[in-house]
Amino acid sequence: MHIESPKKTVSKNKQEVFEFLSDIKNFERLMPDNISKFEVLNEDTFIFALKGMPEITLKRKEQIPHEKIVLGAAEGKLDFTLTADIQELSENSTEVTLHFNGEFNAMMAMMIKNPITNFIGALSENLGKI
Repeated sequence: MHIESPKKTVSKNKQEVFEFLSDIKNFERLMPDNISKFEVLNEDTFIFALKGMPEITLKRKEQIPHEKIVLGAAEGKLDFTLTADIQELSENSTEVTLHFNGEFNAMMAMMIKNPITNFIGALSENLGKI
């Protein structure tokens, strides 16, 4: 399953956006309003929960300075990644696209597609406010 957010323009240069997303604790500022838990476990890992949903632990898996950050499931129950692609538009304008990729059976994919799409959309929308 692949879900892609709309491209979001951020009024910062790509280094500032990359540094913001590299700091795991900043993801709390991007979370949707229905967040019920957010806890930083270490510099690469955080756990969060949305109301009515199970807790999810995300860990930084890869980063390419000023271009890409990849977070992935830290636990083996669900295998997925959340990637932020960062592209410079101008000196003080950057475009960010979020990509969710995961391998799920058809029943699971049907159940989680809408909540994940809404979650990715909220993260993207909140990126524009940083």
